[in-house]
Amino acid sequence: MSRRSSLSALVLVSLCLIAALPAGAAKKGSGERSVERRIDSLLRKMTLQEKLNQLTLLSDGQMKETPAEARKPVGAVFSETDPVLINRYQRDAVENSRLHIPILFAFDTIHGFRTIFPIPLAAASSFDPNVARTDHRIGAFESAAVGLKQIYSPMVDLSHEPRWGRIAEGAGEDPYLNSVMAAARVRGAQGSDYSAPDKVVTSVKHFAAYGEPDAGRDYNTTDMSLQRLWNFYLPPFKAAVDAGSDTLMCSFNAINGVPGCANKYLESKVLKKRWGFDGFIESDYTAVAELRSCPPEGPNDGPCGHGVAENGREAAKLALNAGTDSEMVSTNYRDFGRQLVQSGQVSMRRIDDAVRRILRIKFRAGLFENPYVDVSAAAGKQLLPRNRAAARRAAGRSMVLLKNDGPVLPLDPSKKTAVIGPLGNSKHDMLGPWWGRGDDADAVSLFEGVRAQSPNATFTPGCTISNNELYDPENECASTAGFAAAVTAANAADQVVLAVGETREMSGEAEARSMLDLPGEQEALIEAIKATGKPFAVVLFNGRPLTLDEVQADSKAILEAWFPGVEGGNAAADVLFGKVNPGGKLPVTFPRNVGQVPIYYNHKPTGRPCDPASRYNSRHRDITSCAPLYEFGYGLSYTTFRISGVRLSGTAMDAKRGRIKVSAKVTNTGSRAGDEVAQLYVNDPVASISQPVRRLRGFKRVTLQPGQTKAVSWTLDRDDVGFYDNRARFVVENGRINVFVGTTSSQSDNKRTFFVTGGRSVEASRRR
Repeated sequence: MSRRSSLSALVLVSLCLIAALPAGAAKKGSGERSVERRIDSLLRKMTLQEKLNQLTLLSDGQMKETPAEARKPVGAVFSETDPVLINRYQRDAVENSRLHIPILFAFDTIHGFRTIFPIPLAAASSFDPNVARTDHRIGAFESAAVGLKQIYSPMVDLSHEPRWGRIAEGAGEDPYLNSVMAAARVRGAQGSDYSAPDKVVTSVKHFAAYGEPDAGRDYNTTDMSLQRLWNFYLPPFKAAVDAGSDTLMCSFNAINGVPGCANKYLESKVLKKRWGFDGFIESDYTAVAELRSCPPEGPNDGPCGHGVAENGREAAKLALNAGTDSEMVSTNYRDFGRQLVQSGQVSMRRIDDAVRRILRIKFRAGLFENPYVDVSAAAGKQLLPRNRAAARRAAGRSMVLLKNDGPVLPLDPSKKTAVIGPLGNSKHDMLGPWWGRGDDADAVSLFEGVRAQSPNATFTPGCTISNNELYDPENECASTAGFAAAVTAANAADQVVLAVGETREMSGEAEARSMLDLPGEQEALIEAIKATGKPFAVVLFNGRPLTLDEVQADSKAILEAWFPGVEGGNAAADVLFGKVNPGGKLPVTFPRNVGQVPIYYNHKPTGRPCDPASRYNSRHRDITSCAPLYEFGYGLSYTTFRISGVRLSGTAMDAKRGRIKVSAKVTNTGSRAGDEVAQLYVNDPVASISQPVRRLRGFKRVTLQPGQTKAVSWTLDRDDVGFYDNRARFVVENGRINVFVGTTSSQSDNKRTFFVTGGRSVEASRRR
């Protein structure tokens, strides 16, 4: 199916919420044909060396070392954000090169450029695609203002691996939620035409299955069945491509033994042919060089490791022939491209295809017509008050109330509040990993946010945590010497806010953790504050699910704030004091301990389901529950809700064109206005390939006044009940489908059933 066609049903429901024209809609028709003619003309004029230069993607550091690269001109540059320097390079490329081809400038705008939004895992907790869309709309606006025209985002790597640091950058463990958020981010950044001065083209990453590395260690190998790859890990990429994303980054990791940037099946057969993707693929940082075996040869330095290429020349051959169009940082394409073409190992047709794809995006981005940025206007577009306000709203919508016995929350701002904990007055850690060009000085710490609403608030750290990028146990709340001062502060206050968790250096790229508990003595600090008898609420700042069994046992109130961004302290205070009623839900499962990992809601059934009270079944001997601590879709509120009246429009769905409408009522049964996320799950209990016990297929976040009821509905079709088999064929089988509607993934009291007819029989599928 063409990438210009309508979005799949996978994300149709969410896109109704963020109505916009398909990104890049202007690509059709005579304008696109004109672009292709202009590309044809350029290709006829270009020498092989000029073509290889276009396939070269250099860093800001490389350009500063060799600014003459701009006159070749190099194809793209990343991480340069000085608009003066960007214009200087661009002027060299456009005015001082033979063919006047502009450079594409790119940056990792992951959750904001200067106005930093909550990390993407937090945004997924909002279950609101408008949060993700607004994040990328503002990120694109600020990025484009300095001359950038491509962002290396969104990251859509689904993950069941909380030890993996980059889980912070994605939308969690579910393919549907990831797909909805991916499409929203693409549309926010690109709009209907990314040649607009406030828009950029997105680069979806990392293709593919990068989020499931062995042992959770970044860059590590991934191995899985074809049906698992297609059912779990590829849908978010497909959703982003359908939403109009025109560039894509291949992954560091090997998938079933084949590195992502040398994976012809994924890059050429799936992405470019099956999905009709006509944009370009860039490698990740030195990923082409890393195809080489170690020690490195040709050249005899630089990164290596995968062992699928003997030397740089062979690495370039593998990556080019697989479908990687642009090489980041390493320069094997440019260094060995002529030899590869002359020897026939890489065809000129393939070189021309890669160049065409890169030029196509430059034309679509409007770079040939508008290559320069208005330097005088750049600073005035950063960190605008309205954009800070949007970041504050996003952070408030992204926080998840995990526990609230008593209830402890909301707190009374007129009472004296003690903010205690190593993260309580940290601006730095509010921004989280991948903070773009965010500045610590711009951020609002938790203490600052609390004090703005509770003026008599005090702050005592209790202990400190270093911001070392390497493991630093001696400086990670290692001492209890500050606990006495913390206890004194708690005793002098009416209520306590306890800020604990991870520093931003503990999450993100290359930050895998083998343990998921609170670093250092933070749990002991909680116990010390508990012993005072003062009411307290734990506020967590972190970029991954943590093991909170002891925290849960010792605390009556727990708020998951994630890394909430530049307005994080204000947003957390809004929730703590009740200005915002938390309505977020977990997009990822929190295990009881690291031994449960991987644990996720949409797992496959087993012949011996878990039963901790008996022996011969799928259990852990030393974990007395089969459930996680907090499940996907879980989250509390300061009010209560009920879902009732679940109805199906029929009892049978035709496998080809049938639809079933699912409707329900959501009622606020409490005394406060608040948000609830109604969640729709399906299950296929009998299939030729065992299916997950639940699959999310829809959600609606609704705001309700006390006593108010709203109707919600979804429409299911073949895309919601079918699945990919182990030959990557999408099949829809006859039989029963269970439907569940609730406020979390485990709820089962609102179950309904219908039957799929006119499809393939289970027996027929088994014979194929």
